[in-house]
Amino acid sequence: MTTLQAPMRGLAASPGVARGRWRRVARLPLPPAGRVAADAVDAEVARLHEAARAASADLRRLATSVRDQGHPDEAAIFQAHAAIARDPAIIEAAAAAIRTSQVDAAGAIVDAARAASAQLAALPDELLRGRATDVLDVGDRIARMLAGLPADDDLLPVPAIVVAEDLTPSLTATLPRDRIRGIALEGSSPTAHAAILARAYGIPAVVGIRGLLAGLRAAGEDAELAIDGTSGVVVIAPDERERRRFDLLAAAARAGRERDLAEATLPAMTVDGTEVTLLANIGTPDEAGPAAALGARGVGLFRTEFLFLERATPPSEDEQADAYRTAVEAFGGDPVTVRLLDVGGDKPIPYLPISAEDNPFLGVRALRLAEQRPDLFVTQLRACYRAAVAGPIKVMAPMVADARDVERLTDLAAEARAGLAGDGIAFGEIALGVMLEIPSAVLVADTYFGSLRFASLGTNDLLQYTLAVDRGNPALERYRDSLHPAVLRLIRLSVEAARRAGIELSVCGEMAGDPVAALALVGVGVRQLSMAAPSLPAVRRAIRGADLAALQAAANAALSDGSATVVRIRFEAIRPA
Repeated sequence: MTTLQAPMRGLAASPGVARGRWRRVARLPLPPAGRVAADAVDAEVARLHEAARAASADLRRLATSVRDQGHPDEAAIFQAHAAIARDPAIIEAAAAAIRTSQVDAAGAIVDAARAASAQLAALPDELLRGRATDVLDVGDRIARMLAGLPADDDLLPVPAIVVAEDLTPSLTATLPRDRIRGIALEGSSPTAHAAILARAYGIPAVVGIRGLLAGLRAAGEDAELAIDGTSGVVVIAPDERERRRFDLLAAAARAGRERDLAEATLPAMTVDGTEVTLLANIGTPDEAGPAAALGARGVGLFRTEFLFLERATPPSEDEQADAYRTAVEAFGGDPVTVRLLDVGGDKPIPYLPISAEDNPFLGVRALRLAEQRPDLFVTQLRACYRAAVAGPIKVMAPMVADARDVERLTDLAAEARAGLAGDGIAFGEIALGVMLEIPSAVLVADTYFGSLRFASLGTNDLLQYTLAVDRGNPALERYRDSLHPAVLRLIRLSVEAARRAGIELSVCGEMAGDPVAALALVGVGVRQLSMAAPSLPAVRRAIRGADLAALQAAANAALSDGSATVVRIRFEAIRPA
């Protein structure tokens, strides 16, 4: 029996609309853990090690398959899974359980994976919490091999919206994509690897939908399901009105994509002729092509952490150079701005034994790590110099507080350049710059801007440090608007300092991708904005319909306003319809 239920809301994980039949996907359950005889313990430990090696080999093959399908960065997920399957901490914990408790290998590896997963799930960093599922996925794969179960059955025989409590990355990658209409998960998060894969494959997805499975059971197997991966809205058993609404959303999404692509070549120019350069923020080289297609004139922020996380050793110089070169080649001559490694106490890495800190956002992170591990940054800079042979590369250091930090950056770059010259390795020139995220860096900018080529405002952290607002605390939501007059004043000071030094200034925080805030940035004098690629069309349209004189007048008035709310109302009033 199908009955219309109230719309549900989850977390938007991958844009797009899907409507139609659904199918719950779940692997066959593992058999209960068994016991082994005392004289069979050594053989059971050997069986565990063999299954772990076999699982690692399977995952490497899966990585190759995903890479061959045109998704090199998603393939890296399964390379990381292959490393988890060989992780001595997890495997030895399972072996110890076999020896001490005589539990069988399948039960032991499941328990060891659950313990490791629980540790990840308890971390404050959302990205690392999302990796807890990955560890469970690998443990489950090894256990299935030990139990003689297939890794995957034919779980999706017909086209449908895939429904589950959660979806492991390997299952997401191995399900037939031509049959996946969408993904709806009761659990998971937008940063989990299943969501990352859904976005890479262009599959609409909504996650974190509380009550989804119970709602579907109540509606029955014949009920339709409709999901909107852009808003996070989910409707079980939609009536005719809801079906029409979702069909209109799907049509609008298709039309919007076509309009965005058609407008991608238009300049972001105000009605009175002032042009603003729009750049893209990317997290992997794979994002460069789609960003260029939407009209990005280069990369204003290339987050490089993807190369360093979820592995036992640092990435090689060759691996980094290849990744940066791929992004440079995608933009055909437009500059790519690489941000040096930005990790610290909030992002634990096995090969970086950083002590736990009470407040890692105020601790040893980003460029401050160079005091302990200069080799990491020299290697990364060498890779950037090498990739610059293929096109223009700019390199910026995060978490700079003053001129002494800038001196460290220039020393590291000089060491990298001299090393390449000494090794006889070809390299190009790079432009050095910094991220302005700490108020002190803005206030003393005149003391070091002269030794740099550019600066970029990281408004996410600038807001956090200016207003003393924890970015992860929902109770402080009212303070989290980057249009706060104090932040605008710091941005104006940055613009003026950059003009005095004759260097470029851009904004690469989330503020740049907000069409209203983008107008304020143009009003205070910023002429380069970098944002997530999907935000490019809306910001371009807002700028093309605005008058610079009006934006400047509003910005001057906003500097004396008393709150972000007043500033936002001011710019909403002059935003083009």
